[in-house]
Amino acid sequence: MKITPNGGLCWYIKWTASVLILSGLAVRAMDTESAYRILDLSLNLSGVVGWLFVGLLWHDRALIILNAVASTMLTAGLIATLS
Repeated sequence: MKITPNGGLCWYIKWTASVLILSGLAVRAMDTESAYRILDLSLNLSGVVGWLFVGLLWHDRALIILNAVASTMLTAGLIATLS
């Protein structure tokens, strides 16, 4: 029994966010010299912010906490990389 909504704003955000996270992970897996660290962090940050928004729309505390913490960590990593 499927209970997640199909179509609509949440559907597009969750799938876009999932593709962004998977793309970031692919960059991380292929990068042996950290040349693409900013791209990795940016893709993953965009994806977890998308999932944070979905968690807020769904009122899902687990998604909110996980993605709020991940957003904070990735933002800190991005700031450190850019500094």
